[in-house]
Amino acid sequence: MSENPVGEMSSSTFDYDDELPRLPIPTLEETCERFLERCSPLLTDEQLMVTTAAVDQFLALDSPARTWQAEIERFDRTPGVHSWLDAFWRSRHLGYRDSIALSANSFFLLTDSEHGQLERAAELIARATAYKLELDAEMISPVILRGRPVSMHQNRCLFSTTRIPGIEFDAVRSAHSAGEPGSSTVRHIVVHFRRQAFRMDVLAADGTPHRIEDLIAGLDAIRGADPAAEPSPGALTTQPRAAWARARQALLEDPDNAAALETIETALFCVALEDFAPRDERSACNALLHGDGENRWYDKALTFIVFADGRAGVNIEESGLDGTTVAGFCDAILANATAISADRPGRAPEISPIEFRFDEDLRHEIRQAAADFGKQADEIATEVVTFDDFGSDTAKRLGISPDALVQVAYQLAHQRSRGFLGSTYESVAVRHYRHGRTEALRAVTPEVVRFVALMNDSTATHTARAEALRAAAGAHVANTRECQAGRAPERHLVELQRIQRQHGEKPLAIYESPGWRILRDDYLSTSAVSSVNVRFFGFGPPTADCIGIGYILQPGSFGVHLSGSKGIEQHMLEFAHALSVAIPELCALLETTSVG
Repeated sequence: MSENPVGEMSSSTFDYDDELPRLPIPTLEETCERFLERCSPLLTDEQLMVTTAAVDQFLALDSPARTWQAEIERFDRTPGVHSWLDAFWRSRHLGYRDSIALSANSFFLLTDSEHGQLERAAELIARATAYKLELDAEMISPVILRGRPVSMHQNRCLFSTTRIPGIEFDAVRSAHSAGEPGSSTVRHIVVHFRRQAFRMDVLAADGTPHRIEDLIAGLDAIRGADPAAEPSPGALTTQPRAAWARARQALLEDPDNAAALETIETALFCVALEDFAPRDERSACNALLHGDGENRWYDKALTFIVFADGRAGVNIEESGLDGTTVAGFCDAILANATAISADRPGRAPEISPIEFRFDEDLRHEIRQAAADFGKQADEIATEVVTFDDFGSDTAKRLGISPDALVQVAYQLAHQRSRGFLGSTYESVAVRHYRHGRTEALRAVTPEVVRFVALMNDSTATHTARAEALRAAAGAHVANTRECQAGRAPERHLVELQRIQRQHGEKPLAIYESPGWRILRDDYLSTSAVSSVNVRFFGFGPPTADCIGIGYILQPGSFGVHLSGSKGIEQHMLEFAHALSVAIPELCALLETTSVG
């Protein structure tokens, strides 16, 4: 047991991790009850009746679901297993077969600094390297939220972590793994510039970090290097996973290519220097989300991207990292500025181009991958919505949960822009459990349905609408607390379904019921991070009909990034406008009906 009581500063990063409670396993009865509660607001009476009958069958005493449940319970007791959802997370992330570049990775646009490109990139490198050394020494303070420690396990995935493609299932190459236990001992990062990758040392042979002036000199040398003669193999990381796995295997047949892959895959992290300045924030977000596909290695856990004007962001491969972890990392490395001396010219650290050799088949595949990715990126529409006169402080002053207020506003905006309420996913962090990641919150509740109906009822009074708004927000808060307590139904049902498929057994009617199909057919997929150093957070649209919503809710501001397929671009833009109207409208409603 740790000698540091919760609430006091701990001296060791992972002090609390082994003491965190395990994520509770819901019973089948609890999960089914909550499942019906979550899907019923979206169903007709007939659809609910069919779904209820399927649930009754699922809960029968002789149902195979009880065998699957017992398997979950056995797995949770297995030595080395930290959570009954360990296999779920591996399957969800590493079993994904499409391109991850647009559909799985996420990004942060960092707040601006006064530095130019080289200084900004060097500062990010220096601060990230310093964090890595502190993490190795377990000197990063454990995070305590609302008096509870949270799992720091994901921090081990920040450095020298790379997703490795497979034909049927991907793997993760990382320090702190069974294959490579302990902290990463490599001393280099990978820098991308104009589709050429370079190895650059950030630590000297004795393990001490290079001065920031040295890093600037190294980056300047890279920026002045001759352009690459070969196409960028980074484009291969934009392919569907099986295609990329086959291409990687072809690369490995050449020892020089195998050495190049080794350099990239073991690097602490990547930095991409861009030779242009985005014209606005939306353009910057697009470049962070996907870029041109050739100046990146999308399998790398962390890639810092720095534009010609010094604006910067991060692209995140999420198989081992959630946005909340990376946001905390960004706040830590950007908490203090790094002094840069103009009077002390730097001496570039060891730098070398990472060179591949391609036959004509591989060259063709790389060019085709880049062209295909360009077409995919062209099929994505994005928008940003900012509120500089609304933030979490505004909501708190009005006596309402900030997150609940914006989630209710999303529902009102969706109904106004598309004419109906649709299933909405919100990611809720559960890192206060051992190896906890997220739970799936469903935002459409009976209270939300009633509130939206009143907002569309011209005879409804301001008081009735305000009361319905507060009731909808209260239901959202209660829903969030259930998720935080590990009592949401969806992950449990998906894990039971995964076991059923693994055994090759016949699916039960619940997974073909209207409730399951409609609940899982998202029209809005939302996720938030909290960081004083992140301007926008975003990700690609999960499906063709779904709007992806990444949002940052700060005390005095609110920033939203929207993504959607080109097929729903007009709906997305109408949603953006409706949201810009709904937020001040709801605030005014609460203001005029506040009591005391």
